[in-house]
Amino acid sequence: MADYVSVITPNTDLTVADFDGRGPGTSTNLSTGDIRRKYNFGSRVSELAIPQDPFFRFLSKAAKKATDDPQFKFTEKRPSYHKRYAYVIGFVDGGADVFNDSLMQISDSGAALSAVGQRMKLYMATDYKSQGNVQNIFNENTNNIDVGATGTRPAFFLPGQLVKIPGKASATGTGTSGYQVLRVDAVTDSLSKTAGGGSKECVAVEGVVVKFDSGALEFASFYNDTPSAGGVGTATDNDEQVSDREIAGELEANRSYVMGSAHAEGSGFPETWMDQPYSSNHGLTQIWKTSMAMTNTARATVLKFESSEWARVWKEKLIEHKWDIETSLLFGSQYTDGSSIQYTQGACDYISNYGNQFSLTIATKTQDDFLDDLSSYMDPRYNNSQATLFFCSTAVYNWLHKLSGYFANNLETSPNLRAEMSLSGKKKVFGVDISTISTVYGDMNVARNVHLDGTNIKMLGINMKNCAYRPLVGNGLNRDTSVYVGVQTLENSGVDRRVDQILTEAGMEWSMAESHAIWT
Repeated sequence: MADYVSVITPNTDLTVADFDGRGPGTSTNLSTGDIRRKYNFGSRVSELAIPQDPFFRFLSKAAKKATDDPQFKFTEKRPSYHKRYAYVIGFVDGGADVFNDSLMQISDSGAALSAVGQRMKLYMATDYKSQGNVQNIFNENTNNIDVGATGTRPAFFLPGQLVKIPGKASATGTGTSGYQVLRVDAVTDSLSKTAGGGSKECVAVEGVVVKFDSGALEFASFYNDTPSAGGVGTATDNDEQVSDREIAGELEANRSYVMGSAHAEGSGFPETWMDQPYSSNHGLTQIWKTSMAMTNTARATVLKFESSEWARVWKEKLIEHKWDIETSLLFGSQYTDGSSIQYTQGACDYISNYGNQFSLTIATKTQDDFLDDLSSYMDPRYNNSQATLFFCSTAVYNWLHKLSGYFANNLETSPNLRAEMSLSGKKKVFGVDISTISTVYGDMNVARNVHLDGTNIKMLGINMKNCAYRPLVGNGLNRDTSVYVGVQTLENSGVDRRVDQILTEAGMEWSMAESHAIWT
């Protein structure tokens, strides 16, 4: 066997302890370990990189708006042109007010309405606050607005208007079967009528029938606590509570809408009305701090891979700081404690209390169920689908891709028509992977957010036009994320170390609760 030189390779690297107590010439059996071995580590060090802050990235890039007050206020504006609707809660029969389900028959002075030209007088109430046009939000029962509640009196009915009034075939029928059209010639405002569950703010509209539908003799509306065939309540529900009702599926069939006006030739100008579309809200800033501290000895020590340990720590602490902001903006709750510490409001807390609420159990949720959710949430009167981002847990992210992928690749209703829900693209926006899923209600822009994993929050729908990241900026000071260098040094403290600090003072502005949604 040929002679060879063996390189001794112990199990452990050479350490300082190997030399302790050994001076020149005192050691006869010192292991040199791998002190002569060079090892080629290459030019790279593997590093775990994850999308740690997708929500904060979008906010800081596309929805940043400075504030000069740590307690900032803002205004919401809701248009009213599409909200000129009300529900029939009663009518006049032979000069007497009628607010009873069983008698809710279209009539004229005691006789059944049977022709165009006859008169009707109806009591109308609605389900949103006139001040700010604040509406019910799907499945939001904490702040629900009942039909006829205080502050809901409809002020938009005017003489000369045409009003479309839905009806049904009979008191025992379901759904709607037609409609009547009334030209209003008199309006009595500022009424309160005892109907059903109590006193209801309403107005009286009176006029002439210009379209009669013989198949719609029973008013389709909300009447009182006793559910009726024309309403949408259940045997244990209150007809006047509508916050848990689908707009398209249930409410629209019971709403009487203004459908224009009709005036005589040569007539004068009509009456008008003015709404108040504005409401106000407020938010609080929060202070986040992250420290970087290291002894000067450690700072001066040259290490492998990254010669400056201080630079490495600085970079990672900045990521940690952003991670902390991300989690606060997702899960925080607006509050000021006894020490005057302010906390800003996170997405989950705001939407859970004020936004649309849906359920999502992956094992049982079907495409049909999900499209029903989207139809309520993506109603173009209340939300802009193109401005909405969906942040979801890993499980839901996978479920959406499986659902859309299956339908795109496996279902074909005709040679030229494929299923509407399909995965249509993927792109990076602000460094975040965004999947686009096409639906009948517009494109869903979906991002995975690992912070939702392990929570009961399955998905958030956030309209990025109706939220804002509000850093505190004023009097020459910018309190957005900044690094304060040398808050402690050997020179300024006598302590042999250096401390830097990362600080952010900012808050979240949330508006238009109807444009946000949560799935749990």
